[in-house]
Amino acid sequence: MSAAITLTGLREGDVDIQFLVERLEALVVNGRKVPMTSQVILEQAAVLDLIDQLRVAIPEEVKQARRINQESDRVLSKAREEAEQIIGAAQEQAALLLQDQSILREAETRSQDVLDKAQAKAEETMHGADQYAADVLVRLESDLVKTLSVIKKSLEVLEERRAQPKEQETGVR
Repeated sequence: MSAAITLTGLREGDVDIQFLVERLEALVVNGRKVPMTSQVILEQAAVLDLIDQLRVAIPEEVKQARRINQESDRVLSKAREEAEQIIGAAQEQAALLLQDQSILREAETRSQDVLDKAQAKAEETMHGADQYAADVLVRLESDLVKTLSVIKKSLEVLEERRAQPKEQETGVR
């Protein structure tokens, strides 16, 4: 059975690691069984083609993680700018209220409230962006670990298959 998968007709970004891992798993599951063993025979070309596709897809996943990091940096920068604008507005408001001593105290209180709110909003925005980036990176790490595990298992199967002809030549079973 030919289970070769190609990237023909797909853009590079359309192939994700999870899809390729599922195809690799399908190759192993659908491989011809060796009678009276738990071993399967895989088409070397199909497995190697899939491994090549994984090599192409993994860098794309890394590029996506970089884009997410850049987006979180942009969100943090925007939050800082907003905080600075709010602080600037609060300082302008405080300057106008300095005319009277009682107004001055009220202005200081309001200014501090605005500053506290701006600080809280900036921290909340930064925390959200950091959490989002961390979640994406954890998911990516998990996908990469799964992919590496499948590749290692496939290589073990290939090594076992290579060892079988040697065992048959020497008469060892």
